[in-house]
Amino acid sequence: MSTQRPPALRRRTFLLSIAGAAGALALPTGALAAPPTRPALAFDGDALLLARGGLKRITADGEPGQALPVPGEISALASHPGRPGRILAAGAGALVLSDDGGKSWQVRDAGLPGARIQAISIAAGAPDTFHAALAGDGLWQSEDAGLTWSFVMDRPWLAEAERDPLALASVDLQTGMGGIWIYAGTERGLTRVPDCFCRWQDVQPGNAMDALAAGDVPPPEAPLPTGEAVLALASAPSAPSTLYAALPSGVWSSSDGGVVWAQAARGAASATAVHPADARRVAAIIDDILHLSRDGGASWTAIAAA
Repeated sequence: MSTQRPPALRRRTFLLSIAGAAGALALPTGALAAPPTRPALAFDGDALLLARGGLKRITADGEPGQALPVPGEISALASHPGRPGRILAAGAGALVLSDDGGKSWQVRDAGLPGARIQAISIAAGAPDTFHAALAGDGLWQSEDAGLTWSFVMDRPWLAEAERDPLALASVDLQTGMGGIWIYAGTERGLTRVPDCFCRWQDVQPGNAMDALAAGDVPPPEAPLPTGEAVLALASAPSAPSTLYAALPSGVWSSSDGGVVWAQAARGAASATAVHPADARRVAAIIDDILHLSRDGGASWTAIAAA
């Protein structure tokens, strides 16, 4: 049985209705104290980007490169295989975009509410389409590289409560009607929504669009550990059904869009990324140390210089 909440009046619609003549949405702020900044990883071509406070570029051989002059602390990163040099970064202060590999940045959060940005992604096949998950709020979308934003989806309902997405991944799954799915990692597990933004859905076997319409469908065959926080997600652009997830129990991998998962590394994993052209080349932060794998997680090399 799906764990998703039955269709109901959207929380944001309700809040907007009671805002009335005030003309602006007042979001709760008392519960949004910023947690410690998590590290983040993303590939920009062959180079690996590591955000841990600041932002650093690491070469294909694992050698540390230059520090990039990103404003403020960064807690989320996104890049796009079809647009080398494009880096989207979010931190406590702003959402910023670079189109020159991190040499210069522009603020791209106009129109977003002031809530903390928890997770970001750039849509598969659409490098000008961004998604941002905001704490205590929901999912926002921009189709013009962050110049304007619109609210598209409430937070997912898992384990009898709304949950903030902690990680986002845009996944190109050619099932049913085809199109892009947005996978979200939360403190209580994994969920997803198609880019029609009709309903959050458990990741289930079989045809994804049929599962979305049916509602009551078989559960995943070998899901991620129940109730464990999914801190980072990565979809391999060269093999979209290949996913990697960072959890407190380790790095997990799936080759079928998230139905069956296997543990690829043990230890507290907090970030992961996959190379744009090689689904077996993976980076992850495990026990606070950067590791690289060139065989899909079968073996790992610690990168002490990072």
